Amino acid sequence: MKKIVAMTLCVLLTLSLCAFSLAETKTAYKIGICNFVDDASLNQIIANIREQLKIVEQEKGVTIEILEDNCNLDSSVMQQIIANFQASEVDLMVGVATPVAMTMQGMTEDDPIPVVFAAVSDPVGAGLVESLEAPGANITGTSDYLDTGAVFNLIFAANPDAKNIALLYNPAEDASTAPIAAAKKLLDEKGVSYKEYSGSNISEVMMAADAIVADGMDAVFTPTDNTIMAAELSIYETLAEAKIPHYTGADSFALNGAFLGYGVDYANLGRETGNIVADILLNGADPATTPVMTFDNGTATVNTDTCALLGYDFDKISEAFAPFCTKVQSITTAESFDDLAK
Repeated sequence: MKKIVAMTLCVLLTLSLCAFSLAETKTAYKIGICNFVDDASLNQIIANIREQLKIVEQEKGVTIEILEDNCNLDSSVMQQIIANFQASEVDLMVGVATPVAMTMQGMTEDDPIPVVFAAVSDPVGAGLVESLEAPGANITGTSDYLDTGAVFNLIFAANPDAKNIALLYNPAEDASTAPIAAAKKLLDEKGVSYKEYSGSNISEVMMAADAIVADGMDAVFTPTDNTIMAAELSIYETLAEAKIPHYTGADSFALNGAFLGYGVDYANLGRETGNIVADILLNGADPATTPVMTFDNGTATVNTDTCALLGYDFDKISEAFAPFCTKVQSITTAESFDDLAK
C-alpha cells in the first residue's frame, strides 16, 4: 500500500513539474485588441502597443500574435468581437476606451482571461476597478484622466472676458461624465454662463456646432469624448471661421482642427499599455494587484492653422498658456499622425 501511495505521489509530482515547466517555457501568446472607434488618438495607442510588443518579442524571444478589430461605436459589433476573441482562446484582451473595457469586463466575469484597458478616463467612476492602486479583479490598464480645471485655465488665459462657454459632448460617453460635471461646477463657481450641446453621431455633432455658432458662444469645451473626436474634421472650420476656439482633452482633436488639445501623450500611453500586457503575459503579473497607470496632463497642443483662422498670434498665445502647462507645442491639421510624417 505504501508503495502505491509513493508511486502515486511521484506521478503527481512529475505531472506538476511538467506543467510548471510548460508554463515557464511558453513562448507563444495570442491577444485580442478591440478599438472603440477609428480616431487619431485611439489609433495611435494601438500602433504604439504593437510597437512595444515587437520590442518585447525581440528582447524576450517570444511571439505575440495580435488579433485586432474595431467596433466603430456599435455595441452589438463590440460584443461579437469580444466573443470571437474568447472563441479564439486569446491569452489576454485589450479594450481601447471605456465602453470596450466595460463590455470586456462584463463578458469575462466568469472567464479567467485578463483584460487590459487603454485610455479610460475614470476607471473607478466607471466601475471597472475598486481603486487605481488595487483594481481588484481581472482588469487593469492605463488612464487618460483629464484635468478639467487646467483646460479652463487656458480658456480664460486666452480670453479673460469669456462669458458664455459651450460644453460639447456625447452624454452616452462615460469618458465625458466626470469632466463635464467638473466643468459645470467650475463655471458655476466663477459665475460664467454655459450651455450644453450634444450629439451621438457626426451629423448631430455638426448640427450642434451650427447651434454653437448661432448662439454666439465665446469658447467650446470638449473632454476626451470619442464621438466628438470622430466628428472634429467635420466641425473645426465651422467653429474657427466663427472665431470660436475649441478646447479639447487630447492632442488628436488639435490634429483634426480643434484650436487646442490638452492632455496625455497617447503614444507613451500606448507603449505603457504594451508593457502592462507583457508583464501579465510573461511575468504572470496579476491584474487585480497591478496598479492602473496614470500620466501627467501637462501638454497643450495648439493647431497653428486654426490659430490663424481665429486671429490669434501663436507666440503670444503660447506665452499666455505657459504658466498653466508644462509644455506648449504646435501642430497642423491632418487626418492622422502618420500624415504629418509624410
